[in-house]
Amino acid sequence: QVHLVEFGGGLVQPGGSLRLSCAASRIISSIRSMSWYRQAPGKERELVATIISGSTTMYAESAKGRFTISRDYASKAVHLQMNSLKPDDTAVYYCNIHTALNNYWGQGTQVTVSS
Repeated sequence: QVHLVEFGGGLVQPGGSLRLSCAASRIISSIRSMSWYRQAPGKERELVATIISGSTTMYAESAKGRFTISRDYASKAVHLQMNSLKPDDTAVYYCNIHTALNNYWGQGTQVTVSS
């Protein structure tokens, strides 16, 4: 069984930065994509950023120019650097790893952007 653990969330002022990290409990093979999603209160879960096939990155329009997704092969982790945060970025952020056979989710980490 694979477990994903996210950390790095918290409370930050508008314009601030946070770095989210997601670590897997063991090596995962046949990864197709590693992604970050978020879900704000009363809204559906939405894709924020994804790495496909290890190198191609894609971002939601709201994240472009502010967020950067990266993958650390050595530590089996995926990171999301978030800069210039806005109150609209407030949500629970979830890590997702999609393989040929499975779809893994973390438990989520809360990000709150408020003054």
